[in-house]
Amino acid sequence: MTDIALGLGRLGRALRNQGVGVTLRDELDAADALCLVGLADREEVGRTLRIALKIPRFDLATFERLLGLFWSDEAGVPPAAPLRPRQAPAAPRGPALHWDPDARRMGVAHAAPGPGDRPGWSREALLRRRPFAEEWSPRDLVAMERLLARLARRLATRRGRRLVPTRGRGRADIRSSYRRALRTSGELLSLARRAREVREPRVAFLLDTSGSMDAHTRFLLSFTLALRRAAPSAEVFVFNTELVHLTPWLAAGKVQLSLDRLAAAVPDWSGGTRIGECLAAFADEHFRRSPDGKTVVVVLSDGLDRGDPALLAQSVRRIRRRARKLIWLNPLAGDARYEPSAAGMRAALPFVDHLGSAHDLRSLEKALAHLVA
Repeated sequence: MTDIALGLGRLGRALRNQGVGVTLRDELDAADALCLVGLADREEVGRTLRIALKIPRFDLATFERLLGLFWSDEAGVPPAAPLRPRQAPAAPRGPALHWDPDARRMGVAHAAPGPGDRPGWSREALLRRRPFAEEWSPRDLVAMERLLARLARRLATRRGRRLVPTRGRGRADIRSSYRRALRTSGELLSLARRAREVREPRVAFLLDTSGSMDAHTRFLLSFTLALRRAAPSAEVFVFNTELVHLTPWLAAGKVQLSLDRLAAAVPDWSGGTRIGECLAAFADEHFRRSPDGKTVVVVLSDGLDRGDPALLAQSVRRIRRRARKLIWLNPLAGDARYEPSAAGMRAALPFVDHLGSAHDLRSLEKALAHLVA
């Protein structure tokens, strides 16, 4: 039995060196199959191994040649033939496909690293970990804005559980298909289909544009602008000493143009902040229009407030009563040593469903899970 296992191991290795896709599981199946046949019959052994090892038809010549080298006719005892030097495996016969969640279509998968390969430098991976507060070159800014736009599309194109009629791909709807066939005298010319509905998020963003948030404003505003383009129902507000409804001002185009317009039009841009008063204005003037409790409110602020902490706590409590969820993203929370010790942050924290960070792209991706949950 030891000789049989040795012969199978050598045969399997030789086949793999020649580009034949034989796995260890196939070799184990072949060993079990050989226990059921006569090892003295060369033809029977060959047929058994060909079936158990799942040899394709176009590799039969290679299999027959290697079988003669690694399997003798004497009672099925493998010869002591030396192993050939290892050759590079044959190239795959076709590109592997995978599902691209961003493009929502099938695409060509990246090849897996071969033996001895090491992970290389990835510019996208570095951008995902790079803090917003650092200095950015114009090229990196453009690349980051593209990543933020891709993240916003993921949020805006999430699918629900309910099946709705669709004109594209989806599950066949037999009942609707037969009903449609009544229009063509019972001829079933096409199938009606249903797919999971695309749920447009109902989100209200409140972005702090005070001086302490200046290093993060561009990136957070870029994310909210991209989300606004992908989900027109999303609302965007900015605040410092006053609350400004930003949604009517937003126009498609470059982020820098929007920043220039907003900096000139929004009062006290990059100045002080009164979070409590601004959130109270949001609850009184704007959020009263959404009494159904389906809107997720996201506050992007460091919580450094010059106003009354009691007013801030009262405003946050009123918003939480009407919102489906209240999420507070604080760029300072990206530091492992951070503690919500500021008076404004301590006042708001009891009414916040989730306190997260917003200091880089990875932190925004983590917050995305709480937005769609």
